[in-house]
Amino acid sequence: MKTALLRYIILLVAVLACGTGQAVAAGGNNQDLLNRPYADLKRLHFGFSVGMHFQDLMLKNNGFVTDAGEAWVAEVPAHSPGFCVNVLADLRLSKYFNLRLSPGMYFGNKRVTFLDTNNGTEETQNIRSNYVVVPLDLKYSALRYKNLRPYLVGGVMGVFDVAKKRSEQLRLTSADLMLTIGFGCDFYLPFFKLCPEVKFCFGLRDLLDHVRDDLSDDPEMMKYTRSIDRGRSRMVVVTFYFE
Repeated sequence: MKTALLRYIILLVAVLACGTGQAVAAGGNNQDLLNRPYADLKRLHFGFSVGMHFQDLMLKNNGFVTDAGEAWVAEVPAHSPGFCVNVLADLRLSKYFNLRLSPGMYFGNKRVTFLDTNNGTEETQNIRSNYVVVPLDLKYSALRYKNLRPYLVGGVMGVFDVAKKRSEQLRLTSADLMLTIGFGCDFYLPFFKLCPEVKFCFGLRDLLDHVRDDLSDDPEMMKYTRSIDRGRSRMVVVTFYFE
């Protein structure tokens, strides 16, 4: 993941966490007053989340050269933020561990740049995605300190792209499985918990569709797919849970 993007996300979460901390402090005149003291004792509770995500695609170029002498390489040079919304079911396993299921929808895109290294020709492709996601996470929470409680989270996420496939330079398969790891903090407000979270997602499958029957009428377009061995998804998700 790009260093500049990571720096931006950490700064964003820090600012939001500070703002939320001030809101928690303002929730009562007595700093020792606990908001929702029994919230973590529920066996099962529900919530929802909204947030943003940044998609990346790790492409492995193979140096393929066409009969015309073209040598194409591809990369995703920048990230465009997308929107996500989820529902949440949280099962309490013990004092420190919770199992969380949060299916939802992610809307975003990836902008791929192609460069012919022999003559400098450049082309771009915008790959839109509408993901149905099914994350299953194990949450480990530290001890609660007044009205906040930091935590770590990790698990797996099934991803299904329901966007319409088009005949373009690259085409991605619809299903992926991702490993996820992240961190966040529960802020106990008077009427609900607000939980900002940052999660890093790493795709396990090669998403590149190598069999392009849709290009039978335009075999010249296959040069882009033939220039890449594989493409694996990466994602950073910034989420705000309301529980």
